[in-house]
Amino acid sequence: MTATPDLATPQLASPDLLRSVFRRHAAGVAVITAHGDGGPVGFTATSLTSVSAEPPLLSFSIGTGSSSWPAVAESDHVGVHILGEHQQDLAATFARSGADRFGAPTAWREGPEGVPVLDDVLAWLVCRVMGRVPAGNHRIVLAEVVHGDPAGPGRPLLYHQGRFNVLRD
Repeated sequence: MTATPDLATPQLASPDLLRSVFRRHAAGVAVITAHGDGGPVGFTATSLTSVSAEPPLLSFSIGTGSSSWPAVAESDHVGVHILGEHQQDLAATFARSGADRFGAPTAWREGPEGVPVLDDVLAWLVCRVMGRVPAGNHRIVLAEVVHGDPAGPGRPLLYHQGRFNVLRD
């Protein structure tokens, strides 16, 4: 069932309007990682986008107030991890401010270019940062894929209506 848009009483643009609309947009869940001066950093992202196949480019956004931003701002390379439906707890850990994201039970190792690579994900990439574009209180990071593995088993984790969800048949 679909609703007919109410064009007589549209809401004015606001942060709340944008958040409300995007809560209805289901998105895949990724964790972005980087190596910082104080060790590994990472955060949960639903803003991951494929940009180009030739050359292989992607983008994601990160808030400049994020604890991971200083490392991402300085890193030459980042890790991109596509989470599976079995990783709701991992997604929540990397989304929670102040969490020990790389402590137990998070399993990870140093990957290509010194980037932290998470274990047991559906797929992972290591990317060379090409640019950081200012966008309000965020930066859009453009990165070129240099290494990766798409072979993890399982189905993707999704984010919808403020919760982590799984696909249903």
